[in-house]
Order: sequence, then C-alpha cells, then structure tokens
Amino acid sequence: MKKYDTAIIGGGLAGLIAAIELAKGGNKVVILEKSGRLGGRAITNKKNGVFFNLGGHALYRAGKAYSILQELGVRIDGGAPSSKMNAIWNNQILPMPASPISMLSSKLLSWSGKMTLLRLVMKLNKIDSTTLRNSTLRDWAEGEIPDPMVRHIYYALCRTATYTHDPDYQLAGPVLAQVQRSLKGVLYLHGGWQTIVDQLHEKAVQAGVHIVSGKDVKEIVHQAGKVQKLKLADEEYIEISNVISTASPYETYKLVRNADHTILKLWKDEARPSKAACLDLGLKKLPARGRDFAIALDQPIFFSHHTVHAKLSDNGTLVVHMVKYNGSGESDPKADEQMLTATMNTLHPGWEQEVVARQFLPNITVVHDFMHIGKSDRFTGPSVQGIRGLYVAGDWVSHGEMLADASAASANRAAEAILKESHLS
Repeated sequence: MKKYDTAIIGGGLAGLIAAIELAKGGNKVVILEKSGRLGGRAITNKKNGVFFNLGGHALYRAGKAYSILQELGVRIDGGAPSSKMNAIWNNQILPMPASPISMLSSKLLSWSGKMTLLRLVMKLNKIDSTTLRNSTLRDWAEGEIPDPMVRHIYYALCRTATYTHDPDYQLAGPVLAQVQRSLKGVLYLHGGWQTIVDQLHEKAVQAGVHIVSGKDVKEIVHQAGKVQKLKLADEEYIEISNVISTASPYETYKLVRNADHTILKLWKDEARPSKAACLDLGLKKLPARGRDFAIALDQPIFFSHHTVHAKLSDNGTLVVHMVKYNGSGESDPKADEQMLTATMNTLHPGWEQEVVARQFLPNITVVHDFMHIGKSDRFTGPSVQGIRGLYVAGDWVSHGEMLADASAASANRAAEAILKESHLS
C-alpha cells in the first residue's frame, strides 16, 4: 500500500495550490485527479486557433487568487477590460453611465436617477461590507437605492462581479465586497487560464508532488474519528494521514461513510450552486464598432470582447464571451441559447458570417455554493469536524471570498491547518 502524508482529491486550482504549499512545508503529497487533465474549470480548450476558457474568467487584482499566485511565483500576463460599457435595455443599446460625465448625459436615467447613481458610486467604496451581516442583496438594494433604474444598474454590476443571479438569497455584504474588488481592476489572461494551470502543475512537480490522473477516489476511509486511507476505483488503497477534498459538497459527502452524522451533510443540504449558460465565439471581425462590452439591465446577460485586451488566438481571431446567469433551477438550454443568440443579433447583426470557432456551455457550474441566507455556518471549513485529518477546499469553501479567490484562499487555509497540526504532533 502506498503511503503519503496528504492526498488531495482534485487537480484544479485549489488542489494544485494546496499541494504546492504542503510540499514546500515538507509534506509528501499526492494529487488524485479523476479526469485525464489537470485544471478543472480553469482549463482552456483550443479550437481552430482560438483559446476558449470554460466560460468567462477574470482575475481580480484585489482578490486572494491574484496575491497567492504572485506569492507562488506564477507569471500573470493579461490586460484589463475597458470601463467603457454599453447597456442593453428593452432591446436598445445605450452607453452605460460609468463616469460622472456619462452619468449626467445618460438617456437611461432621469435627473433624480442620475443624482442617485452618483451618490451610489461615491458610497460603494466607502461602505464597510462586514456590517451588512444578514441582509440579502435585494433587501439592501431596495432599501438603499430608491430609483428603479439605478437598482437595475446595481444588480447588473453585482451579477457581473459575482457571476451569480440570486438576489433573494445572496448576502449583501459579500456581494458588495466583491463589487468593491471588481472596481479595483480585473485581468483577462493572455492564452487563457490554462497558462496558470500549467505553471502551477510545473511548480507542483518541482516541489515533489506526485500527480496521478485518471484515478477516481471511491471512499475516504476513516476509523475512530481519524482519516486512515483512500479507496480508489480499482480496489487500490492509499494510506494517508490527511486528505483535502476539492470536490463539490455533494461529491465529498458521498465519499465519506456515515456522512449523515457529520457536518458534510449540512454543507451538502444547504449548498446553493450557481449556474450559467455560456456562448463563446471566435470571430473574424465584430460587425458593429464600439460594442466591445455590454450589460443587459432587464435580463441577466453580459457580453465581453476579451481580445480587446488579451491575446486569445494564434491568428488574430477575435474572441467574445456571452453569459446568461441562471438563478436556482432556471436552466433551459434551448431557450438560453436562443436568448444569447438574440442578444448577439442585437449587438452585432451579421455576426454569424464571421464565426471561426464556437463553444456553447448550456449549464456550467460557476460555483458549488456561495454565502447566502439559510447557511448555518457563515464560513465553511477548512477542517471537517469529527473526522480528524479531513479538510475541504474549493470555490464553495469561502470565508468571504468568491470564485477563484475562494478556491485559492481555501487551499491556503487547508494547507496551513495541516502543516500546523503536523508540527504539533
């Protein structure tokens, strides 16, 4: 039986970051990835010379992922999208009021609405988001923003920053914190997120991490309240002292016998995944000039031309991304694709003649859970109470972070907890 200090289930961002930190701290580490490829939802596919991420991805300069990747020595090459934005309202395309001058000249807003938006913009960076403990996004917006159109704009900013459309369940504080981070700058990465995955893979190997692809874990075996070993699909066992699961709450729950008697059941039952339908296109050109970024205010749709500021093709092909953020249980792939196509027709009539490559993701998971009302514990993990040596990490293991920031931060927390425990033993 093979033996390791720590086994990590899943070779995405969280798994790779945790593995590197543990190996640098002296742990003997193995990553077990059930697919044949590392990266999870951070992989990038190449099609006809075009680099497609799995839907829209942005790295927040003020977020944990950015700082942790820099600490690990990962090169981050990319460009920041323009603040110049269009709004789509009632099938009309209008400039988004994003600066004081554009706010005052906006046709979207009444005079009182313009003043309300100016006050909101000045207020956003000053609010202490930690004081908004129990309000939902809708409760806060309805109470703080009297003008309906300004609320539409704010909701659109929140959807774009969090990649989630669930205002009746999202907690206002974490959403506001994410909007604040987004206003400090984001990056679209040259070559896609695969460039990050490949560098992390290389650094993990250099640190001595053993990486095994195509291995499906069937059970996390524990006895007397302590992790003992992992059972793999082919009846092979790996002896371990610790395990970090970067799988979803449901998948992690399934791996643990008698999980109904652990906090894993609560995490599974209370999880509220965020989903999206994404249409990514490689185009020879964009038919309409000046329409590189657009937010729909009356529909949960966002459009972004990534290659304005990031290199995502070998041959100059333009790459655009469209997303429809879906609320809980709202997925209708055929209707979603029609809605995205109709929006593309509004923005860029004749785009079908320019297509070089196309990718449609009908119902991709954005995150497996987020901070919302109804959660018994405000923060999740990293340890699983009652089973010593079992830890969790991933986009759903948040202490206030979101998206890739949650994956990176939770990976650090899990690795630090294991190293601390090993030093005390």
